[in-house]
Amino acid sequence: MITKQLAEQIVQQTMLRLHRNINIMQTNGVILASGDKMRVNRIHEGAIEVARTKSPLWITKDNNHLFPRTKPGINLPIFFQEDLVGVMGVTGEPQEIEEISKLVQLTTEMMVHQALIVSEREWKRKIQELVFEELMSGQPIQKYLQERLNKIGFQNKAPFYAMMLEVDPESSSYQNIIEEIEFYLETDSILVGHYQASEHFILISGLDQETFSRKVSLLADKLTKYYSISLGLGREVANLEQVHYAYHTAKLAHQYGNPNKPIVSFEEVEIYSLFKSKEAFEIQTYTERLLQHLDSKLQLTLQKYFESNLQLGICAEDLGIHRHTLTYRLNKIAHLTGYNPNNFQDAIALQLALLLKD
Repeated sequence: MITKQLAEQIVQQTMLRLHRNINIMQTNGVILASGDKMRVNRIHEGAIEVARTKSPLWITKDNNHLFPRTKPGINLPIFFQEDLVGVMGVTGEPQEIEEISKLVQLTTEMMVHQALIVSEREWKRKIQELVFEELMSGQPIQKYLQERLNKIGFQNKAPFYAMMLEVDPESSSYQNIIEEIEFYLETDSILVGHYQASEHFILISGLDQETFSRKVSLLADKLTKYYSISLGLGREVANLEQVHYAYHTAKLAHQYGNPNKPIVSFEEVEIYSLFKSKEAFEIQTYTERLLQHLDSKLQLTLQKYFESNLQLGICAEDLGIHRHTLTYRLNKIAHLTGYNPNNFQDAIALQLALLLKD
C-alpha cells in the first residue's frame, strides 16, 4: 500500500508541474495527501467506487450528488504489479483534464513502483541481515528461523559458501556495489547484507564447487572493473549451523590475504592464520581437518616419514615394513587428506598438523 509520506511526495511533485489539485487516496477512500490540506484524512466516496470497480471515475456536475463531499474531477486506480494499491484524483472539469490525468496516473504509478520496489528490497535485505546474525550464533536452526529463510527464498541446501568484503556504508559507491552483487546472483539462493562496521557478507547455498567457483570469479571480475574490492572466500560447510565458521574463515582470508587480489581463499592463508590466531579453536579445526581420517597407524607412519627426512628406505626400516607397504600408506594418506606427503608444501601442512596436535 501507499504510505502517507509517499503520497505527500507524489502530490508535491505533480502539483509543481501541473498547477492542479491532486489527491492520493487509500483503497478504503481515506485521503492520504492533497493540495487542499483540509481534505486530508477525510473519506473520498469516489475513491471507494474506483477501488471497487478498479476503473476510472469521472465526477461531473451531473453525478456529483452521488458522491457527497467530492469535487468534479477524474479519479483513477493506481496499480503496482497488477495489484490495486491506491487511487489518485485530479480536481477540475473532466473534459479539460482528461489528457493530463492520464499523464499523472502514469507518473504516479512510476513513482509508486520505484518506491515500493526500493522498500521491498530494503525489507528483504534487513531480514537477511537479521537471519545472518542468528546464523552467526552457531546455534541449532529453530523453526522461526527456517520460516524466515523460506520467506526470503533461501534454501537450506548444502553446500554453503560464505564470502566477506569491506565496503564503507557511507561511500558513494556503496549502494551500487550491493545492488550489483544482488543483481548478478539474483537467480541463486543467497543472503547479502551488512554485518559489522564495514563488513558485508555473501552466503550462497546449493551450488556445486565448480559452478560456485565460476560464478565468484565472474562476480569478482565484474566488481573490480569499477571498484577496488577484494573478496575473502571461506571454507565450504555442510550445514547452516557451521555458517559462523565459514564466515570466520572468509574474514581471515580477507584479513591476511593479498589485498590486491580480487579473490582470496582461506586455503591460501590458513597456515599463516594459525600463527596469528590466539584461539585454540583455530588450531583444533586445522588439525582435525587434516588428520581426522587418519588412524593411529597412518599418523605414526606420517610421523616416522618426516623424522626420516622423507627417505623411504630409512622410514620403512624404522617401521619394520616393506617399502611397497610404506608407499601404499603414503598414497592412502594423500587420498584421505588431499595432501601429498611427497609434495614439499603439502608435507609442511601435514607436519604442522602433527606438531599442533601434540
